[in-house]
Amino acid sequence: MRLDHEFTVPAPIGEVWQAVVDPERVAPCMPGATLTKVEGDKFSGTVKVKLGPISLLYKGNGEFLEKDDAAHKVTIKASGKDSRGAGTAAATVTLTLTEADGGTHGAVATDLSITGKPAQFGRGLISEVGGKILDTFAGCLSGKLAPSPEAAPVAEAPAAAAPAPAPVAESPTPEPTSTPEPVAKPAVKPAPTTAEINTDPKPASSDRPPLRSVPAAPETEAIDLLDYAGQSVLKRVAPVLLGIAAVVGLVAIIRALRK
Repeated sequence: MRLDHEFTVPAPIGEVWQAVVDPERVAPCMPGATLTKVEGDKFSGTVKVKLGPISLLYKGNGEFLEKDDAAHKVTIKASGKDSRGAGTAAATVTLTLTEADGGTHGAVATDLSITGKPAQFGRGLISEVGGKILDTFAGCLSGKLAPSPEAAPVAEAPAAAAPAPAPVAESPTPEPTSTPEPVAKPAVKPAPTTAEINTDPKPASSDRPPLRSVPAAPETEAIDLLDYAGQSVLKRVAPVLLGIAAVVGLVAIIRALRK
């Protein structure tokens, strides 16, 4: 399914761009997400999800497919699987940043494929929940990028005039009483032999991107989808509850008449 969302961050576009292309800075702002490994443009992590009393843990990988610095456009492909095999999720997310009223506007286009229990929400509810999650993400990102208050300038005290130095009487230069000792020449290291050259270790070269170890993150609280979709679920369930109540009331009236 195709989902479109928008958000706004009150920070310069350059700072927002540097944050969204850095997994270590952007991951803590996503509800329920924990980053575990970063290797070049690829990364791995987990997402904790709750559906009321049901808890799910998605383990997955992601990769930056495109980073356009000039257009401030980034495309990320990610996929994950529930640790108990209850469902899968895969998404290709395209984020485009533009300047707006002194801040930064973000447009997010998501091609999402999801299976398992979260898929029971349906397209409309998933889109609504996704929008609320992005609002939470934007609020966290705004807090991280908020400019710190500038310190008040401190007035410099005028420097006191330094006292004039007292005149120093010149003394005659003493004549050397002994001859200087000869300076020892540094020892010259002999050239290495052929056997030593062949046994010297050579640095191993690799074309793989450097693997960055991510510090252990604190315990991440799971994202409860029912908290984000509570009002929407209530609106959808309310007509059903009213219909059930009407049927129960009708049955009670019929039984009373029979008596």
